[in-house]
Amino acid sequence: MVSTRMYSFLREVQAAHPEVVDTVSLHGWSVREPGEFWSRLWHDAGVIGDPGPVAFDAGDGTVRGARFFPHSSVSYAENVLADRPGANPEAIVAITEAGDHRTYTWAQLRSEVAALAAALAADGVQPGDRVAAYMPHVAETIIAFLAANAIGATFTSTSSDFGTAGVVDRFGQTRPTVLVAADGYRYGGKEFSCLPRIAEAVAQLPSVRRTVVVGVLSHAPSLTGIPDAVHWADYLEPNRGVPLEFLRLPGDHPVYILYSSGTTGKPKCITHRALGVLLMHLKEQQLHCDVRAGDRVMYFTTCGWMMWNWLVSVLGSGATIVLFDGNPFHPSPSALFDVARDERLTLMGISAKWVDSVLKAGLRPVDTHDLSALRTVCSTGSPLSAEGFRWVYDGLKPDLHLASISGGTDLCGCFVGGDPTRPVFAGEIQGPGLGMAVGVYDIDGRPVVEPHVKGELVCTAPFPSVPVGFWGDDNGSKFHAAYFDRFPGVWAHGDFASWTDNGGMVIHGRSDATLNAGGVRIGTAEIYAQVEQLPEIVEAVAVGQEFDDDTRIVLFVKLADGVSLTDELQAAIRQRLRVNASPRHVPARIAQVTDVPRTRSNKISELAVADVVNGREVRNTEALANPESLDQYRDRPELAS
Repeated sequence: MVSTRMYSFLREVQAAHPEVVDTVSLHGWSVREPGEFWSRLWHDAGVIGDPGPVAFDAGDGTVRGARFFPHSSVSYAENVLADRPGANPEAIVAITEAGDHRTYTWAQLRSEVAALAAALAADGVQPGDRVAAYMPHVAETIIAFLAANAIGATFTSTSSDFGTAGVVDRFGQTRPTVLVAADGYRYGGKEFSCLPRIAEAVAQLPSVRRTVVVGVLSHAPSLTGIPDAVHWADYLEPNRGVPLEFLRLPGDHPVYILYSSGTTGKPKCITHRALGVLLMHLKEQQLHCDVRAGDRVMYFTTCGWMMWNWLVSVLGSGATIVLFDGNPFHPSPSALFDVARDERLTLMGISAKWVDSVLKAGLRPVDTHDLSALRTVCSTGSPLSAEGFRWVYDGLKPDLHLASISGGTDLCGCFVGGDPTRPVFAGEIQGPGLGMAVGVYDIDGRPVVEPHVKGELVCTAPFPSVPVGFWGDDNGSKFHAAYFDRFPGVWAHGDFASWTDNGGMVIHGRSDATLNAGGVRIGTAEIYAQVEQLPEIVEAVAVGQEFDDDTRIVLFVKLADGVSLTDELQAAIRQRLRVNASPRHVPARIAQVTDVPRTRSNKISELAVADVVNGREVRNTEALANPESLDQYRDRPELAS
């Protein structure tokens, strides 16, 4: 085995448990002995805080009922801002597509966090209050998160390309008291002002008592029309030089709220516990991705995707995080490779869709870029094709660890991922994460152990980052319905998966109606809320189509009498979604139908349409009131290319 942190951890466990001979048996032990495994992880990863006397309380024996370190006391911010031996001088390197380059040393980062934390406290922010960010992928977003956490507030964020409706749908539920928002963002060489949208959003968010505006496009953006607004620099200035203090709270205290849309209603507000995500991220980063102090890590993401939260945790290993804000193909298709070369990245995180794009563009950085420092490439967002695997080793770098990983916003972590001590096989994720009792179930809830047989991805045992619940779901019914209705006591994730001959796993896409376009999960309700306001549209059905090694959104529309689906109407649909939701909500294909399949309880059956579009057997025909309507969705020429 190669010398990695995973191997060192294996050897430590083996000294006490001789039967643990490799990482496969290590995984089995980690699931059987969760208390000992997570206790060892706490110590090995250098978690700061009081673990308390109990490492694991099984509760009622279900995934939801157990608790990890129930008497612990920790601060997430204290852990990621700690002085770790071997760390580089830089904590954050922030780069934009325009070539702007800012560096924060650890001392500078701590100083900025201290000043903002003090400003928030002086503004009346209390533990448990929400602080929201409507921001691009810049250093101030991270500072806002860590400052909020330092005083016990709960952070929540969405990216600057969301329209007003998308922002209000999210923050309107979580009711932040302070909003940190950028005056705009750059993408593809263009500038986009957010000031009008900020003003519109704040007018619809009565909980917001203060708006702190960050000048991304200008040093002194106009605050006209935004009540109780202040410039970022002016907000921090009175508190510069104050000491950095951390409020330690119980490990289950909410650290942040992420948003994952369902198929009806507003986005789900997934509330995550501080210690749970910290433990999960340190395990995944240090053991599965071999992140070490002094490393330099970049994940191409936005602060509206859980990989942003994952990236921030890299600081907890004493590694430098590198941010890239903008279009990854601007000013040239090699933009991210240039960053990897110039910043001497040791881990580069990308999406499967991006790999597919650079492959098709014929790029071969192995011939053009010095990537000698690069040890690990992580790919997530959607399944990475076998061709994508081969390109990474042939066109990017032959001597690295390619970790295809899969999890979700729901757990803010991974169910399956990489193992730097084991072989990588094209098209396969290497195996389950340590401590994760991952399985595949058939439709009747029986385990599927045979390779290449698709079933539902499940987790049958507790893990630390099971969310606290959904914000506002006081009786927990919506949370239970989302993950535990299908197989009682077992987490059903909503993905199709199958085992491989090598003990690895393949993720085949979503098994529920949530869309997963380019790795970002989108609820159909957000699409319908915009599209069905157009007078030409009576009803709509949106599904994900597996196409070209990714998933794209297909929108079927039932139109008013006498209306046809013209190019102009399609353009109006796309424009409305782009402006009022986000560019991610825009469908790749739009097709006209005259009938929409419904269940006998009169609900639109997106699952049936998705099954037809993807060539699967329809799972719930007997539940449909009008199954004959599905014939309209078969063999559509618009979906062939």
